[in-house]
Amino acid sequence: MKLRLLSLSLIAALALSACDRVDPNSPLGKRKAIYQQMLDTKEDLGGMLRGRLAFDAEGFAAGAARLDELSRQPWQHYPEAKEKQSDARDDVWQRQERFNEMARELEGTTAALVEVTRASTPTPEGVAPALQRVEDACEACHKEFRAY
Repeated sequence: MKLRLLSLSLIAALALSACDRVDPNSPLGKRKAIYQQMLDTKEDLGGMLRGRLAFDAEGFAAGAARLDELSRQPWQHYPEAKEKQSDARDDVWQRQERFNEMARELEGTTAALVEVTRASTPTPEGVAPALQRVEDACEACHKEFRAY
């Protein structure tokens, strides 16, 4: 009897924990995965500039290119209507022109970061301002459109 009660409790707990999962194939799941990859890449780049990771010019340039590639991907995964589980404010859908403008600004800052890495051998001092502009663009959009 105890084993049966324990089994039912475990099944119920697992079922309830699955309720908050985001379908990885949904638009929300796809853009969350892209945003996570962007964050991971940006953290590695920032880690190289802040001494958490050793600075590697080739690795930094590759990371900048990857971040630029990723910065162009999440926008296609915003459906016409907001999903229940989304962290985005309703403003994303109500103020799409501004949201799209900020998306293009981010893309511009990541492209500029790539250009800095291609202009000459990247150095921490040479790439830091461009990475800061990327981080500022991310933060500005989050302040305006993300519900924390």
